[in-house]
Amino acid sequence: MNEIPLTRPQFDDAEARAVAEVLASGWVSQGPRVARFEELFAARVGARFGVATTSCTTALHLALLLAGVEPGDEVICPSYSFIATANAIRYGGATPVFADIDADTWNLDPDDAFRRVTPRTRAVLPAHQVGLAADLDRFAPFTERGIVIVEDAACAIGAIYKGRPIGSHGNLSCFSFHPRKTISVGEGGMLMTDNPEIADHARRLRSHGASISDHARHAKKGLVTEEYREIGYNYRMTDVQAAIGIVQLTKLDRFLACRRQIAQRYDAAFAGVPAIQTPARPDYAEHAYQSYAICLTPKSRIDRDSLMRGLVSAGVSCRRGIAPAHLEPVYRGRVPAASLPVSERVSARSVFLPIFAGLSPDDQQQVIATVLGLVE
Repeated sequence: MNEIPLTRPQFDDAEARAVAEVLASGWVSQGPRVARFEELFAARVGARFGVATTSCTTALHLALLLAGVEPGDEVICPSYSFIATANAIRYGGATPVFADIDADTWNLDPDDAFRRVTPRTRAVLPAHQVGLAADLDRFAPFTERGIVIVEDAACAIGAIYKGRPIGSHGNLSCFSFHPRKTISVGEGGMLMTDNPEIADHARRLRSHGASISDHARHAKKGLVTEEYREIGYNYRMTDVQAAIGIVQLTKLDRFLACRRQIAQRYDAAFAGVPAIQTPARPDYAEHAYQSYAICLTPKSRIDRDSLMRGLVSAGVSCRRGIAPAHLEPVYRGRVPAASLPVSERVSARSVFLPIFAGLSPDDQQQVIATVLGLVE
């Protein structure tokens, strides 16, 4: 039986050569390749500065610290997001306040989020879920109240909001290079900012709080010494990862085009099927399709778990809809109780289907035929 993976990173000899060059250089930790990757990625998303980290989670942690979030503060975020979104808030001692999502876009509902503002609210953390930009303009009331917007752009590489890339709208934003993302370095993240002081501070914090980087000290042959004026973290990306990222960036447009083409084929196949809700395509955004998920309507003849079992039996990998963080044991009873009916309904009825640049037309057809055969 043909087995179709949910996703697969797309690497070839170019990435292998780039890694070999780094290994031959003898400098494999954070160094010149990281600096170059930061420069190239910032230019791609339209931000002035990029600060590479070990993951999007650690980038979010730094972003919240740099936004002034302190222990005892509250940060509003979606529960319908990978649990790292909420965890990053907890790392700094703040409390996640979960808000509901929009039923069509599955992004944080700005109106519901604003209803949850209190005097302790320091930031709001919208996630551009599965590659679809949140409607950022609708979060203007937060900034008018002095509440900082930090964008969880983990899935949003290549996503467009009102004609501009996510990352270019002036907020702190954080991206992921995990293998499920459109481009990957294995594990890694990037914090984006237009503020040079914030960028410099982020670079210090990611490297134990050192006033001078390892690479700068090496260039001076040890004749300059660093100081540590604050507690920092070991959130440094390596040059090995950055070398892969530099090559992956050259392929980004092709990867995005492939994903959008596959999504269009799925959309066309599922259009008019009463049992299936396909991903939203709002006028304000251009979807990057980091993932492709369908949501079963009440007209489906089977439930979500039965669909997943049928897909797996047919050799099609899939994943359940995002598990709402407020229902996970680590947060149940430890954060303010929240009524989030849309998040719970979408999670219970949604399934992620295979999508990646190397997914063949025959495999796409197998996915489509299997889904239709199960729900109709």
